[in-house]
Amino acid sequence: MPDLSGKTLFITGASRGIGKSIAMRAAGDGANIVVAAKTTEPHPRLPGTIYTAADEIEAAGGRALPMTVDVRDLDAMITAVEKAKTAFGGIDILVNNASAISLTGTLETPMKRFDLMFSVNVRATFACSQACLPHLKCAQNPHILNLAPPLDMRARWFKDHCAYTMSKYGMSMCVLGMAEEFKQDGVAVNALWPRTVINTAAVAMVGGPIKPANCRTPEIVAEAAYVILTRDAKTCTGNFFIDDEVLAEEGIRDLERYAVTPGAALVSDLFVE
Repeated sequence: MPDLSGKTLFITGASRGIGKSIAMRAAGDGANIVVAAKTTEPHPRLPGTIYTAADEIEAAGGRALPMTVDVRDLDAMITAVEKAKTAFGGIDILVNNASAISLTGTLETPMKRFDLMFSVNVRATFACSQACLPHLKCAQNPHILNLAPPLDMRARWFKDHCAYTMSKYGMSMCVLGMAEEFKQDGVAVNALWPRTVINTAAVAMVGGPIKPANCRTPEIVAEAAYVILTRDAKTCTGNFFIDDEVLAEEGIRDLERYAVTPGAALVSDLFVE
C-alpha cells in the first residue's frame, strides 16, 4: 500500500487542530513536515506553537521544519517554501489548512474582519499554491489539499454569514480551477471538509451553543486526508471530499473512535446537509 514515507508536506496552520493532526498522521510514516504557522509563543487561549508541534512530529517518527509564517505575508511564505526545498530536497504535498472565521451577518462584520478572512482563506490559499506549484510539478504523486467545503450556491449557506461563506468558497474555487489547470502536469488538487463540527480551539473561540461532546476529533479529518494524499494524483483530482465518505470508500464505517463523546449526538458542519 502507498504511504507518505519520505514525502515532504508543507502544511499551513499546522501548529494545532486539523493541520497538526494531518501532520501527525503523516509523521507516523516518516514524512517530512513543514510546520508553517505564526504561533511561536504560547497563547493563553490557543494551545501549541510551531515548536511544540515540531517536537511531537519528530517524536511520532517524522522530520519537522518549524517555520514562522503569517500566511498573509507573501515574502515570509515564499521564504518558507524555499527553505523547505533546501531542507528536504523538494515539496510533494501542500495542505492549505490555515483559515479565519467570523460567523457574522453583513451588518455585524467589520471590514477589518472581512479583509482578514479574504486574506487568510482566499489570498493565502492562492499564493501558497502558486509558490509551491513549481516544486510540486517536479514531484512524484504531487497533491494540493484545501480544507474547503463543497460548492453549494444555495442562499441558505450565505444568509447568516455571507462574508465567511464567500471566503471559504474562494478556497473551493481554487480547487475547481487549479485541478483543471494542472491536470496535465499530474498535480492533484482536491478539497476536504468534515461532515460534523470538529472539536478544535477555533470552534471554542468562536463560541456559540456547540459543545465538544457533540463534535468529532480532528483525527477523522487527518485520516481522510491521508487516504486522499496517498491516492494516484493523476486520477484523483478536482474532488470535493467529505471525511466520512472518504473513509467509507476504504471500508471504514465505524466512526465512534473519532467521537469526542461516543454515543452523543453529532452536529453537522456548515455547508453539508
